[in-house]
Amino acid sequence: MACTLEKVLCDARTLLDRLKEHDTAAEGLIDQTGALGRRVQSMKEVGNALPDKIQELTKYKPHVLLTQENSQIKELQQENKELWLSLEEHQYALELIMGRYRKQMLQLMLTKKELDTKPVLSLHQDHAKEVQSQVERICEMGQVMRRAMQVDDEHYCSNRERLAQLELINKINKTTKNKMDSQSPLTKNVLDKN
Repeated sequence: MACTLEKVLCDARTLLDRLKEHDTAAEGLIDQTGALGRRVQSMKEVGNALPDKIQELTKYKPHVLLTQENSQIKELQQENKELWLSLEEHQYALELIMGRYRKQMLQLMLTKKELDTKPVLSLHQDHAKEVQSQVERICEMGQVMRRAMQVDDEHYCSNRERLAQLELINKINKTTKNKMDSQSPLTKNVLDKN
């Protein structure tokens, strides 16, 4: 087994990479250990402060605490009642104001209606007359178009009839000519001369 310089360098690189990985893993463990130490210390501090707060609360008797809470609840209920009363008064005042406003607006609209209805009514009547005249013109145009369609249909039918007659006459002439051609050569010469 020959040991080459390249193989030694390759092994050295591999070992160096492994050492780096172990070093980063060790640093991570050190950081985690520090974080756990800080958490334990903070838990100890909270544990030491907790008995002080418990002792402070135990100084008061439950009866005293309940009476304090009851008095606060009663104060809040009284405040709630006062707020409801003020809200109801506000709603009543608002309804009164809105009722007066509606009454005045109704009176104003009634006075304006007497003044404003005549021009609007005349405009409406003019518009209705204009619409009526347009409807009548449209009806007249429809009748004219209907009559034009009838005339066109009649003209088409007469043209078809005339074409059929001409085709029949043409057919008769062809058969007559064929018969004459098949008859004697003398008549053929006479016809050709004519």
